[in-house]
Amino acid sequence: MLEVKIDDLANSDLEPILIRAEARVEEAILSNNIETRSPKDDVEISSFPIAVMLVAASANSHLKRRYALAEAKRVSNLLKDESEEKIAAVARNFNWNIKTVKFNVGTLTYNFALSFPHFLRNAATIQDAKWKLINRLMLNGEVYLTKNEASRLLQEEVRRYIEGKLNTEVGTLPQNVMERVERLKRLSNEIRGKLQSEEIPKEVMTDAFPPCIRELRKSALAGRHMSHVGRFTLTSFLINSGMTVENVIECFRPASDFSERMTRYQVEHIAGGRGSRTKYIPPKCDTLRTHGICPGMDETCTRIHHPLTYYKRKLRTIRTAAETPTVPRE
Repeated sequence: MLEVKIDDLANSDLEPILIRAEARVEEAILSNNIETRSPKDDVEISSFPIAVMLVAASANSHLKRRYALAEAKRVSNLLKDESEEKIAAVARNFNWNIKTVKFNVGTLTYNFALSFPHFLRNAATIQDAKWKLINRLMLNGEVYLTKNEASRLLQEEVRRYIEGKLNTEVGTLPQNVMERVERLKRLSNEIRGKLQSEEIPKEVMTDAFPPCIRELRKSALAGRHMSHVGRFTLTSFLINSGMTVENVIECFRPASDFSERMTRYQVEHIAGGRGSRTKYIPPKCDTLRTHGICPGMDETCTRIHHPLTYYKRKLRTIRTAAETPTVPRE
C-alpha cells in the first residue's frame, strides 16, 4: 500500500488514486453500494483512506452514513466468498469471541459459534425477525451462524468502524481535493433531495400500506381500543400519505369513546394545522416494535426502517407493475 499524505494529493502523480477515491464515494451516493474496483491493487487499496478523507471533509452526515454502509456492504459481499477461517480472522480483528464449527440442523449447516454479547451488539440494528435472539440457535452462551450470517453481522461491525473514521478531524486540503469534496457534497444533496421529494399520489393507496398501518387502520375502523402511540402512528402516517383531515377523523369515528372535537384537535395538531404548526411523521420501525405496534414483518419490511419508506417503495412497485406491458400468450 502506498503511503499517501494530504499534501501529496496536489501531486499529479497521485491523480489516479484521487480519481478512484472520488469514484467509490460517487458510487456509494448513487447506488448505496460499491461494486467496481481499480485493476491496479495499489490504487484500489490506497483509494480507501483517501475516500474516507473526502467524506470526512464533507461534514455531511447523510453522505457519511451512506458511504459507510456502502463500504460495509462491499466487505460483507466479499467475505461471503472467503473461507470460514478468513472470516473468523477478520472477526477477531474486531475482538469477536468466535470459533468455527460444523453443526448441522436438518438441511442447515452452521459454520460459526459467536458469543451472544457480540451477536446482540451487531444484530440489534438488523430489521428482520430471524435476527431476534429468541429465534436463534444458542448453546452455552454462543449463537450459531451460517457463513452468510457471519458476513452480514460483520457488515454492521465494519459500518460502525468506518463511521467512526468519518468523524475524525480533517486538516486543510489542497484546492484540487476540496473541489472534489464540494462536488460530492452537491451530488449527495441532490440525491437526498430526490429521495425525500418522491411524489406521493393525492389518491391514497391502501394496498401499499405497511403491515403495521394496515393493522392499526383495521383496529380503528372496528372501533377497538388503541394505545396513544398507535393512534399517533396511524394519524401521522395517513396525513403524510395524502389523506385529508376529515377522512382521518372518520377512521376513528367507530370508537365507543369517540369525541369529534377532541379527535379533530389531535388530528389537526399532528397535520400541522394547530400548535407549533409542525407536521409530524410516524415513528421509525424500531420504535414501533418497542411499543408492540409491529404485527410482524413482510419481505419489504426487512429492507426499510420507516413506515413511509415502505409506502413509497410499494408505490414504486405498483407503478412499475402497472407500466409494464403484458405480453399476450400465443
